[in-house]
Amino acid sequence: MKTLLLALLLGIASLQAFAQSAAVVDGVQMPAWLERDGKRTPLAPGMELRAGDRVTTGDGSRVLVKLAEGSVVKLGENGRLVFSEIQPGKDLFKATLQILEGAFRFTTELVGKGRKREVNVRVSQVTAGIRGTDFWGRARGERQIVCLIEGAIDVGADGEQAVRLDKPLQFYQRDKGKTQPVGNVDPAQIAQWGRETEIEEGKGAARRGGRFSVVLAEADNRAAVLPVHEKVREAGYASQIGQRKEGDRIIYAVRVRQLASRAEAQALADQLKGKLGVKEPRVSG
Repeated sequence: MKTLLLALLLGIASLQAFAQSAAVVDGVQMPAWLERDGKRTPLAPGMELRAGDRVTTGDGSRVLVKLAEGSVVKLGENGRLVFSEIQPGKDLFKATLQILEGAFRFTTELVGKGRKREVNVRVSQVTAGIRGTDFWGRARGERQIVCLIEGAIDVGADGEQAVRLDKPLQFYQRDKGKTQPVGNVDPAQIAQWGRETEIEEGKGAARRGGRFSVVLAEADNRAAVLPVHEKVREAGYASQIGQRKEGDRIIYAVRVRQLASRAEAQALADQLKGKLGVKEPRVSG
């Protein structure tokens, strides 16, 4: 009986591990969108991502995504990232990410004993195979850059033999269909590039677990706040309509939730004031 119970518990634990989210949005500096099955919705912290999803960022936007095996993916402004494949298996995590446009950073953690990782990042027509590392890259028009920060990667264009980058600050570059010799960048350059993918303080960032919100519109008639809600969401801000009772009245409110701090919430309120039908936003939390 004890043996059977132990087997059942182990089975449940195994299923729970297998069922964990393959990728989760951890932070968003809006505006940003998720495109899935032909539909476009604003990106919000806590959203689970799956194979086929496309993440798009707007002007001044940043996105941070955590993968199930511990890696972190960051996407800068005006970027397009496709999760072509995500398979969070018990013993092997497989993923293929496509950077169609914009700057990104991929940082891994050591996988647990007995687990393996098979992750490829495709930067336009260039593919980087992950070997437990930290690297930055950008796809912009006909130019692709992949810069190693730590670890090692094999990187190469379609139809060409891949080259190994295994020294910090080595970078691979391809411009107008021609691969350039591997070069090196100085720390100041990589610091500048890195800022393109980091969520910035004081720009209205939302984070998983953030407890502050911005109220964008309120009325005792849902129809009165709906236009603001629709405009804000179309513009890439993940608003929701909630309601509360005040005496005999029901008040409807359009909110953007999960702001990381009161300062971030105020920054977002200041950004949206006078735009998209937002008149007098206020911070709550």
